[in-house]
Amino acid sequence: MVASLNLPWETAVLGAMDRSVDPCQDFYNFACGGWIKNNPLYEGKSRWGSFSNLWEHNMLVMKQLLENTTMKGLSEAEEKAQRYYEACMNESKIEELGAKPLQQLIDQIGGWGLTEPWDKDNFQKVLRTVSANLRTSPFFTVFVNTDSKNSSTNIIQVDQTSLGLPSRDYYLNKTANEKYLTAYLNFLVELGVLLGGTKESSRAMMEEVLDFETTLANITVPQEERRDEELIYNKMEAKDLATLAPAVDWMAYLREMFASVSLNESEPVVVYAKEYLQKVSDLITKTNKSLLNNYMMMKVVRKMASILDQRFQDAEQRFLEVMYGTKKSCTPRWKVCVSDTDSALGFALGAMFVKATFAEDSKAIAENMVTEIKQAFEDGLKYVSWMDTETKKAAQEKADAIYNMVGYPEFIMNATKLDKVFNDVGKCKSLYFQNVMQYYNFSGRVTADQLRKPPNRNQWSMTPPTVNAYYNPTKNEMVLPAGILQVPFYSRSWPKALNFGGIGVVMGHELTHAFDDQGKNLNLYFRVT
Repeated sequence: MVASLNLPWETAVLGAMDRSVDPCQDFYNFACGGWIKNNPLYEGKSRWGSFSNLWEHNMLVMKQLLENTTMKGLSEAEEKAQRYYEACMNESKIEELGAKPLQQLIDQIGGWGLTEPWDKDNFQKVLRTVSANLRTSPFFTVFVNTDSKNSSTNIIQVDQTSLGLPSRDYYLNKTANEKYLTAYLNFLVELGVLLGGTKESSRAMMEEVLDFETTLANITVPQEERRDEELIYNKMEAKDLATLAPAVDWMAYLREMFASVSLNESEPVVVYAKEYLQKVSDLITKTNKSLLNNYMMMKVVRKMASILDQRFQDAEQRFLEVMYGTKKSCTPRWKVCVSDTDSALGFALGAMFVKATFAEDSKAIAENMVTEIKQAFEDGLKYVSWMDTETKKAAQEKADAIYNMVGYPEFIMNATKLDKVFNDVGKCKSLYFQNVMQYYNFSGRVTADQLRKPPNRNQWSMTPPTVNAYYNPTKNEMVLPAGILQVPFYSRSWPKALNFGGIGVVMGHELTHAFDDQGKNLNLYFRVT
């Protein structure tokens, strides 16, 4: 159940309070105790708050929109979102196919040593396939983003990869994290068994895989050592990657990753993990090719587990229960499918969401609030004693230059433009697994298409229904999706004081990221098309 979001503001504010508490003794419970009592922690949740409550509400709205196939006037892109959701909801077909779609995919890639002996010399080909076609990053990650040193252009960027567990500390402190490592290993073993391996062969393989990932964790640079952009930014040409990390055929790799662009060896590249790439290249060179292949396949399997039948989902749920301490709960299938549709076709779904929930004047009201918060920030600079005049002037100019993006990117409200963006997705089929594969291919083409072009304001990192906001330091922009511009953070009918106390806090928080230890050094003067 989701608490009502449509209460009059007076009722909402008073209902959140616990006036039986003395504010001089416990102001937090005086102000929030009523909300806590009225919103108990739901089974299967490790946390709950206003963000969670609003997201549940937004998901219900999206569910209704996706299931209303009789709705008139939908664009082709919006219809694709409905069909994608419908295929995800077709549990009987997903259960009927079981592990077959993933088993066939693994065979197409080149197989692995789970069910039969494996001895092939196809490392480079498999690495390109799982990276370019399946959007996994087994040893490093390659993407396109705004060049932080030249924010008028996009550039290929290379960084260290993410690990199977939330951070490297899980692998390095084995005694303290034994239960998590055991749960992770058991999860991987179970995935292997579900894909046709015996318990013995699956355990033997996954133990080797986990040992290898532990070695990766050892060479991964801790996040706290990566906060200074100046220290980790290394610009070079694509050909230099071969000298830096010779274990990878870089030009073949990049050409497949960005197949729609004609790349040559002088293509500029920014490397954010120079020492890591050197070490991972050495690790690849000295590691048995069978183990390398097993690790790459494990990354694919781990990514695909959630889109297969219930056995795979149950295995993942058991692992997550140990990781996050939540009891198993029966998440309705529609929630899984709404979230996935939002991830894959979120701007098509977002167009439907905006038309259903977001009043046009809310955009202007929120933009004016951001302007007022910026003005208050700039006024406050006058009284900051530890900043000199030149620094205050620079801070004011940067705040003035922050570009505000509120509600949604403009293109989604134009059916022709929206359809053009999602034209490459093709017709969503009745088979969910195939639709997800099609989305990965589409995502890769979108990434490649950004190269050699200036940054685009219409390219958001969050979809319109998202209950969150962000500041992008490389573009010097603040993004506030329509999803968070809802009660209890904002209402066009509320007094200004309530809106400033709700969404205004979020706006102010994002503004400060322009001046934190990472944002302060980037894009004082930023202009894009």
